[in-house]
Amino acid sequence: MSSLGLEREVVDEAVLARTIAHFAETGTTLPRLSELADPTTIPATVRRQLGSVDPDAVDAHNLFRVHWHNSDDRRGLVDVPRHVVLAEELTGVAAPIIVVFGDRFPLIAAHKVLAAYGCLIPRLVTGSFDPARHRAIWPSTGNYCRGGVAISSVLGCRGVAVLPEGMSAERFEWLARWTNDPSDVVRTPGTESNVKEIYDRCAELAADPDNLVFNQFCEFGNHLVHWLVTGRAFERVFEAVRAERPELVLSGFVCATGSAGTIAAGDHLKERYGTPIVAVEALQCPTMLCNGFGEHNIQGIGDKHIPLIHNVMNTDVVVAISDRSTDALNVLFNSDVGRTWLANERGLSGELLHAMGHFGLSSLCNVLAAIELAKHWLLSADQAILTVATDGAAMYASEMEKTVAARFDGRFDADAAAAVFADDLVGTGDRELLVLTDRDRDRIFNLGYFTWVEQQGVELADFEARRDQEFWLGLRELVPLWDGLIDRFNRATGAP
Repeated sequence: MSSLGLEREVVDEAVLARTIAHFAETGTTLPRLSELADPTTIPATVRRQLGSVDPDAVDAHNLFRVHWHNSDDRRGLVDVPRHVVLAEELTGVAAPIIVVFGDRFPLIAAHKVLAAYGCLIPRLVTGSFDPARHRAIWPSTGNYCRGGVAISSVLGCRGVAVLPEGMSAERFEWLARWTNDPSDVVRTPGTESNVKEIYDRCAELAADPDNLVFNQFCEFGNHLVHWLVTGRAFERVFEAVRAERPELVLSGFVCATGSAGTIAAGDHLKERYGTPIVAVEALQCPTMLCNGFGEHNIQGIGDKHIPLIHNVMNTDVVVAISDRSTDALNVLFNSDVGRTWLANERGLSGELLHAMGHFGLSSLCNVLAAIELAKHWLLSADQAILTVATDGAAMYASEMEKTVAARFDGRFDADAAAAVFADDLVGTGDRELLVLTDRDRDRIFNLGYFTWVEQQGVELADFEARRDQEFWLGLRELVPLWDGLIDRFNRATGAP
């Protein structure tokens, strides 16, 4: 698996020497992964310097903000990552649903910037990536490629975004601001459902030795950084909620698979609490559920393949959610009419209504899946579900306009709000759930063969090794090794 971001030692001393010289000139310091998992260990001098740095600036100090503990203005630190607890008046279920906000991250206001850092850093400190020569290719359906371009920019590298042409206008507007060359934004055919087309374009780009592809679907740095950083952050959130309600147990961790990075936090939570891991996908493309295919608009969750870094054999439940519901809830939660109806008819507080702005399309998908899980297992008020709002509504204003025009004939009123609440939020339609047996896990795992062995050239033995949990446990040895290489790198650059 030498090409999948699993480097344990320096692979090219000459490249590393040039990279060290580059960073010595710019005065850049790299945070250790352990510092991102516990930001209180970031040196006090760095934290003081951050006070004067815009969280969206092309400034390498922002690397030390690539964690879940940023304050509301993304400038300060908080002990507990920002989150909201959704109660029965909104969800229709007794089980409290804890939603952690991903839009408190710097640079892109989405947590995918953490995945990008976790994938690039092992290559950088081992001499596998030469910032003076290589272009970093970041394939995704939106946020990961933005994170990759942002991380590349603050490190003085050249990043290239590869994403479907049908993604939200806001993504392309952001990329236009962050790239200097139009060729650094590569549009592939289709929308969220067209991951294979992204792979094909990346294969063409990889033919040029000056391009290095960081494919989040198979880069194990993506898995590890979320197991470590996100897993610990989510544990802190649950402990903070439980401190006020000691009777709570964590009865489910719900996460759309996407690249299968974030869902790795479930491995940590399962070890800590015995929490079942619930993978979510689009009902219009039910790949895990029933080997299905199709198209959907839940931007950010991918489909029609099983990521190589998905620990399938440790997954317990699959839930499928309709994009019809996520599109409609985007309107209900983020329009003046919808929020007024929620306040008047459901008694939602101003604080909770404000929190709706933290929910992008995949976030809404996660919330709906959590509701479905609570219904299926008849969870009580003492059985919490934890999930994540991967990005906020800011990325989907144009999608809301499309939904209003197409589904509501250009006018969203109180009657429409009531119907969306009844049908798409607390209703039971357009959702399916499967509690996985060992045979189901084998079936889902086997689906990955066609993408990774037949199409992408992963060795069969390497593919099969992932069935065993010892493989995933063994990956964790890389974290202290990478932190040690980061320390060595920082010393060599003269970083304080």
